[in-house]
Amino acid sequence: MASSVRTSTIVAASVGAVVTGLVAYAAYFDHKRRTDPEFRKALKRESRREARAAKEEAEAQGAQQKQAIKVAVEDAKEEGFPTDVEEKETYFMNEVARGETLCQDGSNQVEAALCFYKALKVYPQPRDLIQIYDKTVPKPILDILAEMIASDPSISVGRFGAGPGSEGSAPGVDD
Repeated sequence: MASSVRTSTIVAASVGAVVTGLVAYAAYFDHKRRTDPEFRKALKRESRREARAAKEEAEAQGAQQKQAIKVAVEDAKEEGFPTDVEEKETYFMNEVARGETLCQDGSNQVEAALCFYKALKVYPQPRDLIQIYDKTVPKPILDILAEMIASDPSISVGRFGAGPGSEGSAPGVDD
């Protein structure tokens, strides 16, 4: 029994020494961080370097996404769009359903936006559909869709909110 007391005492002393060492190191590091100007400068440099690397990575991803959007729009144009009214209606419904499914999945935002873009291309009133998209489509996908629309001059959406009756007086009412 005396042997087990000594083992537990040794374990307790060892754990105490390790904890004391860690606390001492933390106190030393904190003191050095607060008082050593070179150490503080090195920490600031490292922080700036990490921030710069993160910013460059974000810019590279943005450029890569813009390129993917451009390629997706060009591929969609090459595929072509239906011209018959019934084909347009079926195509529209299929693309919107596929886009909604991809939105909920969230795995490929560019592909989801492309579905909404294709539906917009065959819709007779694109401005109205964009207003619906604005209320129902998640913002990241809507932003990608806006880039797709901006890259395609064949979609005429005009100014938002510039529809009939937005001039200042109600239609049919004389001032």
